[in-house]
Amino acid sequence: MKYIVKKALTLVGTLLLVSFIAFLLFQIVPGDPVTSMLGTEYSEERAESLREELGINKPVIVRYVNWLTDFVKGDFGISYKYKMPVSKLISDKMPVTMYLAVITLIIIVVISIPLGVFMARFGHRKVSKVFDIVNQSVMAIPSFFLGIVITIIFGLVLKWFTPGKYVSYRDDFNGFIMYLIPAAFAVAIPKIAMMVKFLKNSLIREMDSDYVRTAYSKGAGESRVLFCHVLRNGLMPAITLLGMIIAEIMAGSIVVEQVFNLPGLSAILVSSVSTRDYPVVQAIVVYIAFVVIITNCIVDILYHIIDPRVKN
Repeated sequence: MKYIVKKALTLVGTLLLVSFIAFLLFQIVPGDPVTSMLGTEYSEERAESLREELGINKPVIVRYVNWLTDFVKGDFGISYKYKMPVSKLISDKMPVTMYLAVITLIIIVVISIPLGVFMARFGHRKVSKVFDIVNQSVMAIPSFFLGIVITIIFGLVLKWFTPGKYVSYRDDFNGFIMYLIPAAFAVAIPKIAMMVKFLKNSLIREMDSDYVRTAYSKGAGESRVLFCHVLRNGLMPAITLLGMIIAEIMAGSIVVEQVFNLPGLSAILVSSVSTRDYPVVQAIVVYIAFVVIITNCIVDILYHIIDPRVKN
């Protein structure tokens, strides 16, 4: 219980720090949202009136406290550009990005762990050496380029899906998931290569440990040693990497959304940054930070489950 309370306090403190830094940075970056909003109708009188209406003429600390109080209540502010509540603006976009990230994570875990174990088992054979070369090449391919390749091969040539024919999750959930799968693979493939390499090396190091030789001396077979002894310890570093990958998945998903024309957070984020629509950008930044921090907490908990000896 003490551990859970400690993690919860750390989570809240980190979120507060991230939200404050994000809020502060958006106040000091060049550019004035009022100028963008008024355009050719700009005048000092109108600008001052609009700043007072938006509340951005107050001191930074006062604005942050007001924003944080409203944010905790579920009020993310009003979009400068779209003139509507930010929560309503991103409510339809967020599920697309979240589902894409979740599907990507599932693909990474389901493929990388068995493949990493398999390659560790045959780590000193020729097939593993060839795989290492292919694996290194795949790791270097950007997700957006993979997205283009997947679109051309599986969309235009093989016609397994129709590029640009997005199906809303509200209309057809199965069709929605099927359309996300190619995009998820575009994000997942480089991460799978990274995870397999890391897991394979971790397992091979563990197989040279004293407890493995002891297990062999007691008559345990190779499969039993690998799955019952080595895998549990070898997964520890891989779980740490997986936590880092999830943060990259969020960034990678936002880029790939543009390639597959997905109506997720990417389009609105890019548009909001260019027009200085800070309430929208701040909400998305805090959301991404929340996902990353929650993931790190889950990783720490998994550490305790896999190896209770680990102290956090």
